[in-house]
Amino acid sequence: MVFSYYPGCTLKTQAKELDRLARNSAKVLGIILEEVEDWQCCGAVYPLGTDEIATKLASVRVLKEAAKKGQPLVTLCAACTHVIKRVNDDMKNNGDIRRKVNKYMEEEADYKGETEVLHLIEVINKYIGFDKLKEYVKNPLTGRKIGAYYGCMLLRPSSVMAFDDPENPTIFEKFIKALGADPVIYPYRNECCGGYISLKEKDRVKEMVATIKENAKHNGAEQLITACPLCLYNLKQISCRDLNIDYLTEILAEALGITYNSEEEVSYAYSK
Repeated sequence: MVFSYYPGCTLKTQAKELDRLARNSAKVLGIILEEVEDWQCCGAVYPLGTDEIATKLASVRVLKEAAKKGQPLVTLCAACTHVIKRVNDDMKNNGDIRRKVNKYMEEEADYKGETEVLHLIEVINKYIGFDKLKEYVKNPLTGRKIGAYYGCMLLRPSSVMAFDDPENPTIFEKFIKALGADPVIYPYRNECCGGYISLKEKDRVKEMVATIKENAKHNGAEQLITACPLCLYNLKQISCRDLNIDYLTEILAEALGITYNSEEEVSYAYSK
């Protein structure tokens, strides 16, 4: 299974673990992630202005590259997934935006939103299945009580993101269960952590994060996983005793038996 892969800026800087563990976990699962050449930042924020064209071009370029190869485009960062999926929807369903973007780019072939955009978890769910994922697990996370923190960008707007039910999502819980852990469902798992107001309204963000973490802890969670670097940053700013915050790729790699030596070379407990 070969996919085009868009890592995004943060996975090359502050979120290298999210990227590195995803790539190596994918190899174990038979998923080949081919990084798109010369990709640019997606902007991290979806432009709401109907006449905003320039900030969509980076997303369209990477979508076109995947289309040329006839491959779905895989992302990991929740913000990147959000932006690229929404821009792709614009190119597919908004004739005015599609016409302006393609004219601006002045390339021979017009792009019409034909690329399928998937988060890595969607790839595992769709092309492998969580029941099959269990067969790859070498170190079951037995007894671990793990809560999923979805945040808001993967789930909304649901008509475009089509990731899961925005009010009662279950895909991360199925993923956690497949790795042998006990998924903890808590009411605030799909509430915003205050991502885009982190610098402007720090006190408000602290309140939001504290509520999320306390709610998770109250419902029995010992660990939270997320797919969003900004969510991880916010969640780690407010301490909560005995509640670890990690990327979802960290528990995936752990369950698959992927480890690193001092030179950061990968070794696999798993063998085909």
